Amino acid sequence: MEKEQETQKKSAQEKQTPTFDPYAPHKIKWWGWPLLILLIVGTVYIFRTNHPDQSSKATTGKAWKTSEVQKCEGAVFGTFYHITYEATTSMQKDIETTLTAVDHSLSPFNPTSVITAINNNTNLSVDSMFSEVFVLAKEVSAATDGAFDITVAPLVNLWGFGFKNMDNVNEEKVDSLLKYIGIDNVSLSNGEIHKTHPETMLDCSAIAKGYGVDAVGKCLESRGVKNYMVEIGGEVRVRGLNPRGNLWRIGINTPNDDPTSTSNEIEKVLQVTQLSMATSGNYRNFYEKDGKKYAHTIDPRTGYPVQHSILSSTVLAANCATADAYATAFMVLGLEKAQQVLEKHNELMAFFIYTDEQGQTKEWYTESLRNLILDNE
Repeated sequence: MEKEQETQKKSAQEKQTPTFDPYAPHKIKWWGWPLLILLIVGTVYIFRTNHPDQSSKATTGKAWKTSEVQKCEGAVFGTFYHITYEATTSMQKDIETTLTAVDHSLSPFNPTSVITAINNNTNLSVDSMFSEVFVLAKEVSAATDGAFDITVAPLVNLWGFGFKNMDNVNEEKVDSLLKYIGIDNVSLSNGEIHKTHPETMLDCSAIAKGYGVDAVGKCLESRGVKNYMVEIGGEVRVRGLNPRGNLWRIGINTPNDDPTSTSNEIEKVLQVTQLSMATSGNYRNFYEKDGKKYAHTIDPRTGYPVQHSILSSTVLAANCATADAYATAFMVLGLEKAQQVLEKHNELMAFFIYTDEQGQTKEWYTESLRNLILDNE
């Protein structure tokens, strides 16, 4: 009888004080809601801060209207251009005028261009476009220990395109030209080029395409265009978002043994905006020595072809002329020295495709580029 009364008493106490179940849903008191919201917001902020790749890849906006998708293409600088931009009317005439101006300033194949006159010593006066390129070329040359040098033209002519004159080149011929090579042999003042040696010739082919890309981009921006992609011979500048309202996607080609340049296998795809990209490396037109492949790049400091392992050098920067120049300089410097330059220039991002000691193709890129790489799907 006493046990039965004790059991009934214990049962009554359990009803008055329910057991805590950690898995059961719980009501939040009114003062707990602001705290919970603050906690959620803080967690989201920390996640987005520590995972910028996720937030950037999710960037989307309003898709373009079909009537505002403008495209134009054509030939310039010995290559082709493709331009896509959002606008209510076509701006092709403005684009063509801009490209013509760049060609008239920087193309050595244009007999009436500014650079042709300078090389022929018939007129040393320059325009604003040439001045901008010359100043930038000086800056990149200083930053790369002379690996980028627009006075390399005599050496390029000596070796020939694709080193077709290689068998006719000797030490005597190279040495005879080296005294004319070096950006310090050329100066700009009062709108005129001054050369220490009349024999010094300029070659802006490693920066002209990038500059042309920038010039077209600035032309579009001056007319109110916010979303566009300008591509000239593989050098690219993008702003805003693409026609679908997403980040622009740009591919980096895989180096294949393809002298016909018909293979377009993609090594990596980048998702970018507000950036420019340039690639240097004739990995489809290489030469071999002692069983190793080398790209056709001349070191302006030695006068001879470089023998480094980099097959392809891709650089991203705010403007395409800068990316273009550094991409060429890194081909000359090689992987290790290029990495040293990049450590001093955080404004640059780079992606290198190279061969290791075993002849295997490898890739290396700056940590800042990691978040731009589109995950393989």
